Amino acid sequence: MDKKRAFIILGPPGAGKGTHAARLITDLDLSNISTGDILRDAVKSGTELGRKAQEYMERGELVPDEIVIPIVEEKIVSDRASGFFFDGFPRTLNQADALDEMFSRRRIAVEKVIYLSTPDRVIVERLCGRRVCKVCGATYHVKNIPPIKAGVCDSCGGELIIRTDDDEKTVLNRLEVYRRQTADIINYYRGKGLLTEINGALPVDEVYPRILDALGPKPSAVSSGPGAQGGMTGDDQ
Repeated sequence: MDKKRAFIILGPPGAGKGTHAARLITDLDLSNISTGDILRDAVKSGTELGRKAQEYMERGELVPDEIVIPIVEEKIVSDRASGFFFDGFPRTLNQADALDEMFSRRRIAVEKVIYLSTPDRVIVERLCGRRVCKVCGATYHVKNIPPIKAGVCDSCGGELIIRTDDDEKTVLNRLEVYRRQTADIINYYRGKGLLTEINGALPVDEVYPRILDALGPKPSAVSSGPGAQGGMTGDDQ
């Protein structure tokens, strides 16, 4: 069995992690593992873990490791892709250690960690202007990616809503939580020589090629089929 590949994309909520991951998993034929998407699916399904996670998400707090880590490991075990792209995980040193243990047991190697460094003012503007389709989950932005008709999804005609964790007060709290609880992760991967820092405040079309350059050429070994695609909704919890 060939060793599986893994890439990680880090950054504050709203830095563009989900947006870029959606393109990268297609280009590299990887399976996307977005804890934000996984947790929101659990909330929508009304599972016990989902109900517990919802309490934290609505307050703009990180969902505890005892909820997140088992969900991630279950995804890794069940997914037969040739590699993974992690969006929004790990967020704590405990999660990073848990991920290392999962990888060592399953012949998975982290090849690169991308850090999208983005100022708070940019994050607030992005998230407070974000709109999500209530029906299909498609994501828009009132300034950067507006729908053809205000408040209506271009794809399915569903109502566009503001996520409960996208109001300004919650966004600012999420940024504070991010700084307090995930800053050590940056130094952790920098110390391993895996981290590449990219300015996440730049336009998407400028950031994406820089990420591709950092990841290097696509190897021919990665060819077992495309992974599940995710949209900007996977950008944060």
